Amino acid sequence: MASPEIDALTRALSRLPGLGPRSARRAVLHLIRKRETALEPLLSALQAVAANLVVCGKCGNVETSDPCAICRDPRRDPGLLCVVADVADLWALDSRHLFSGRYHVLGGRLSALDGIGPEDLAIPALVARASEPQVKEVVLALSATMEGQATMHYVAEALAPTGVKVSQLAQGLPMGGELDYLDEGTLALALSARKPL
Repeated sequence: MASPEIDALTRALSRLPGLGPRSARRAVLHLIRKRETALEPLLSALQAVAANLVVCGKCGNVETSDPCAICRDPRRDPGLLCVVADVADLWALDSRHLFSGRYHVLGGRLSALDGIGPEDLAIPALVARASEPQVKEVVLALSATMEGQATMHYVAEALAPTGVKVSQLAQGLPMGGELDYLDEGTLALALSARKPL
């Protein structure tokens, strides 16, 4: 029988994606056994992130500075704007260095079942960014799900008055697939074979 504090830690970890109660218990035991090398650095890192976490006011990325490092990077192509549903998709694309432009996080996908409408997404901010003279192309990198497709068509219509070129990832993405789970080769091919929408 563990103490209430250890039980609370186990329950908190078990709510993380990919960790069930048994995996969380194993993780807690590891953290306890390796207190100096695992638990204390983890605690320090969690406190630092909690104290400094911000949402980038320009693109919607989650980081510790506003604007984020991607938006501040002068090597990024300001003419290319990649639209993703959430931060996990941005990180999936950017961690593999597949896209040299900038990003825009919508904050989700249209979903009538979940009560998510256009007013819940960062579409007006996207239209404003796409209207900037340096933006030449907007790449819609949304998952090949029903919600992703519906969002993509809505966003394309919202961007039409800007006159900017709108493209989507190639259909090499599996239907129903999430960007965060795809391998680097599939993502690279989908980006390079994008087509006008």
